[in-house]
Amino acid sequence: MTSDPEESVRLQGYGEMTLRTAVETLMLLAPRERSEAAVFRVRDDVRLAQSEIAELASSWGIEPAPNVRSPRLVPEQRWQDVVRGMVREAPLPSLMVAFLVGVLVARR
Repeated sequence: MTSDPEESVRLQGYGEMTLRTAVETLMLLAPRERSEAAVFRVRDDVRLAQSEIAELASSWGIEPAPNVRSPRLVPEQRWQDVVRGMVREAPLPSLMVAFLVGVLVARR
């Protein structure tokens, strides 16, 4: 098992980095993306096993981030939800102006 944290590896989709940086980056990903990612040694182009990566992370004290939500896993928002969120955060005067503009547009 490779335990040199300064060894050069290539993390699929991220490029070349040290082994420790690759393991830290993997542990920040969502669990599904973490299982799909691949780490290759630069010296012999061998892919590291997921179990080896998990073992290295635990021995170096790197905890996985289970609460990270990947943008691909977040459901697409409907426009009604977007507008509702904007209204919740908007100050009252701008809401009044928006209401009056809406009334004027509706009357035309």
